[in-house]
Amino acid sequence: MGKWVYGFGAGQSEGTAAMVDLLGGKGANLAEMAQLGLAVPPGFTLTTDVCSHYYQNERRYPDALKAEVEAALRRVESEVGSAFGDPAQPLLLSVRSGAPVSMPGMMDTVLNLGLNDRTVEGLARRSNDARFAYDSYRRFIQMYGDVVLDLDHFLFEDQLEDVKLANGYTLDTELGAEDLARLVEAYQAIVADQLGRPFPQDVDEQLWGAIGAVFGSWMTPRAVTYRRLHDIGEDMGTAVSVQAMVFGNLDDKSATGVAFTRDPSTGDKRYYGEFLVNAQGEDVVAGIRTPQPLSVAMKAETGGALPALEEVMSGTYAELAAVFERLERHYRDMQDIEFTVQSGRLWILQTRRGKRTTQAALRIAVELAEEGVIDRDEA
Repeated sequence: MGKWVYGFGAGQSEGTAAMVDLLGGKGANLAEMAQLGLAVPPGFTLTTDVCSHYYQNERRYPDALKAEVEAALRRVESEVGSAFGDPAQPLLLSVRSGAPVSMPGMMDTVLNLGLNDRTVEGLARRSNDARFAYDSYRRFIQMYGDVVLDLDHFLFEDQLEDVKLANGYTLDTELGAEDLARLVEAYQAIVADQLGRPFPQDVDEQLWGAIGAVFGSWMTPRAVTYRRLHDIGEDMGTAVSVQAMVFGNLDDKSATGVAFTRDPSTGDKRYYGEFLVNAQGEDVVAGIRTPQPLSVAMKAETGGALPALEEVMSGTYAELAAVFERLERHYRDMQDIEFTVQSGRLWILQTRRGKRTTQAALRIAVELAEEGVIDRDEA
């Protein structure tokens, strides 16, 4: 076999959007956006061939895979100026599944991978913010415990609610550094109690645990049933995308959000989406905080009281709008985009063809043709 791992970042990429069968949907689009020069956090993708090899060889990885992953990690470390597992300058990672065809049952994203009892202190010193560091650590333990260690996420949610209730807090953002440090200890105790072993402190163990969980999710009952119903072959496999973390929960100049380049319900040519200040990706979809609209127009339409991104981060909004236009014209279709703002700097985490209603599909097709993005026959 050839390469098992393809890198991307810093305006360069070893893959393209055309390699979706090898890199999966997420990996191919990350590679393409990196080639376009967009601000994509650097990383690498383990190919779908690794997944096929894994299941064809009694769940063993290719012999060359570990060395390729380590080499790719060194490149990411060089680009961001941090080292994986370094107590002083820790590199943290996100790990995502990404099959060529989106399907239910695949592993959810793990963020902040690489945190342990030593690197959390380094993150606190580097950011000069202990609250941010321990907030990131407690999120990581909960996500990893849920999607990799297969623990009930309600165990962690209940503990968080107990802490909030005991202190009279309403929002997660009210927890201070000491509250979060104690919550980390409580989360670690949950893992030890449920599994009979401590939460993994070795960062390599964490990474390979997450990679294994992605490949393991390929054979979950939901995924298997979906493939059978839609006549998708088992040998397609899933890829694994690993990226350097960027933090939407670093400070009040940071945020995370999701957006469509057009309204997915009506097809109107307007930006549609929501975001949260000082938050990470799961907060937007978890329903624990009220999301804010992207634009002033959306705010007016919904009658919401919370300020729009266009108001609180006008420069970022303008930059994001330019990215929307570029991606829609490049992919020649309406896009569904995930983004993070870290201390005022915009990062694009993902783009994909946006799902839409039948009404929206008709309008978008006609208007893309009228704008010259696609021709009439394609519309």
